[in-house]
Amino acid sequence: MRVALLSYRSKPHSGGQGTYVRQLSRGLTQLGHQVEVFSGQPYPELDPGVGLTKVPSLDLYREPDPFRRPRLGEFRNLIDVAEFATMCTAGFPEPWTFSLRVARLLADRRGDFDIIHDNQCLGSGLLDLQRAGWPVVATIHHPITRDRRLDLAEATGWRRLTVRRWYGFLRMQGRVARRLPRILTVSANSAADIATDFGVDPERISTVGLGVDLEQFAPRPQRRPNSIVCIASADMPLKGVPVLLRAVAELATDREVTLTLVTPPGGTAIGQAAELGIGDRVQIRSSLSEAELAELLGTATVACVPSLYEGFSLPAVEAMASGTPLVATRAGAIPEVVGEAAMLVAPGDVTELRLALAKVLDDAQLRESMAAAGRARAAEAYSWLAAARSTAAVYEQVRARQVDDPATGGEVC
Repeated sequence: MRVALLSYRSKPHSGGQGTYVRQLSRGLTQLGHQVEVFSGQPYPELDPGVGLTKVPSLDLYREPDPFRRPRLGEFRNLIDVAEFATMCTAGFPEPWTFSLRVARLLADRRGDFDIIHDNQCLGSGLLDLQRAGWPVVATIHHPITRDRRLDLAEATGWRRLTVRRWYGFLRMQGRVARRLPRILTVSANSAADIATDFGVDPERISTVGLGVDLEQFAPRPQRRPNSIVCIASADMPLKGVPVLLRAVAELATDREVTLTLVTPPGGTAIGQAAELGIGDRVQIRSSLSEAELAELLGTATVACVPSLYEGFSLPAVEAMASGTPLVATRAGAIPEVVGEAAMLVAPGDVTELRLALAKVLDDAQLRESMAAAGRARAAEAYSWLAAARSTAAVYEQVRARQVDDPATGGEVC
């Protein structure tokens, strides 16, 4: 099968969308399918044999220069103008403008692909492709409505207005999701949230879990004593980093504990750590390769996922695969993902998180049993090849449905 895999941004380092695009395209290729990735900046790192078509935007949110002002010569067309104007009015334009650009690119390539698979963009340009006769499916890792709720809960005053404006793209995403014939998601929890928040018929949602590279993410012979590692792909309330920092500050009063936080540069964590008096105990790491991330996870004493919500949590699976004891929250899909292999605490509860981390740090026998349980859970439940095989089966279902009803292009009203 010839697959056009769309991703409006595909962070090549420790980021969920980039990992999903790289690993799914690898698995599909191993199964004999032909995959071409269409991506905006940042572009993904892909395996040999996987094609990449770059769909350049104005790259308004690039690190370390977010919300930048492009030079006049960078504007190529009205889509660029709309992208910049939306940013200037506090909106987030990338899903919409990426979908318009990729619809233009694919307009003359009708015979090149059998299926279009969108990764979390859900831009209105997908409906143009669908009306032109393309079979289209989309992955929603979790509905961003959950992020909006948490951000609004944290915001006060005028900030609440800008938060609402930033998340204005959700109206478009909900409308597009309801009109696609098949939605893929990564957990039963996310499937329920998509049905509730976006109004998608549950019968049109397929759940396909993510995977982990068990050779890359594997136990190491030596671990750093009293070390905690946390992978937070974004600096936002959803990830619960301030809760973890407060828990570490309390732990640091009577032990030599350290925290390594993998997160995008320029965030607020380092300032929060300094305010709590643990600036010397917290190390911020950014833009790690997969090998560097695996080494960091595999040598830590304990991994922590303090999120207030997760649609899946790939870092939890990577920690389990690394044989690193995991302390995580009972948030979103995390209990579903980790099963009995992790110690779970209430999201947002500093005291419970501190006590759980202390218990794991202090008990070598407990760490050993948790490490074995986590590794076994990852090996049994999370295979990228199995995820690719299940995804390809969904492609076949959507293509077969379009053959039965070609007049609609698979569109659902």
